[in-house]
Amino acid sequence: MTDIVDAWVDPACPYTWITTRWLLEAARVRPLELRWRLLSLAALNENRDDDPEGDPDGYLWLPARVCAAAEEHAGPDGLGRLHLALGARVHERGETDERTIPAALAEAGLPAGLAAAAESDERDDAIRASTAGALRRIGGDHVGTPIVAVGDVAFFGPVLSRVPRGEEAGRLWDGTLLVAGVEGFHELKGRPHAEPSFG
Repeated sequence: MTDIVDAWVDPACPYTWITTRWLLEAARVRPLELRWRLLSLAALNENRDDDPEGDPDGYLWLPARVCAAAEEHAGPDGLGRLHLALGARVHERGETDERTIPAALAEAGLPAGLAAAAESDERDDAIRASTAGALRRIGGDHVGTPIVAVGDVAFFGPVLSRVPRGEEAGRLWDGTLLVAGVEGFHELKGRPHAEPSFG
C-alpha cells in the first residue's frame, strides 16, 4: 500500500532542499507518493521581533510567491517540479541571479510569466494559509521547514546536512515515522549542526 506524504517546503532553505532529496530517495525504496505543499519561512517569521533567517529585505518572499503561482497554475505537481528545479539551481549550483527563476520555470515546464509573481503580494495570503495549515498538522509554531505528514503522523524535519541514499534513506524514513508516531514524542536531536553538503 502506498502512503501519501504531504511535504511542506520552503524553496529558499538549503536544509529543506536536502530533506526534499532524502524524501525522493526514500520514495525510491518505500511505497511513498509525495505531494508537495508550500511553507514559507517569510510567512512563518513575519510577526517575530527578531529575524532568525537574516532576511531584512524580504528576499524569502520572492521564490515562495513564484512557487505559489506555480501551485495555482499546475497544482502540487507543478509546485514540486519548480521546487526541484529551483533547488538544483540555487542550492547545488549557486545560481542566484535574475535568470534563475525564469530558467527554473522553463525546466519545470511552467509558463515564463509566472516569474512576475515574485514582485506581487497577491498570493501572500495563500502562502500564509498554506504555512498555517502545516503548523496545524504539527500542532505548534516552534518549528521550521520542512514539515512532513503521512496519515495521522506529522513531524518537522528531519534536518539533514547530507542526503541519505538507497536503503539508508528508507531506514531513516522508517525510523522517523516510528519515532514521530509515538504519542507524547516531541523532539529528537542528533550531532552538532553541520553545513549542508549537496554531493
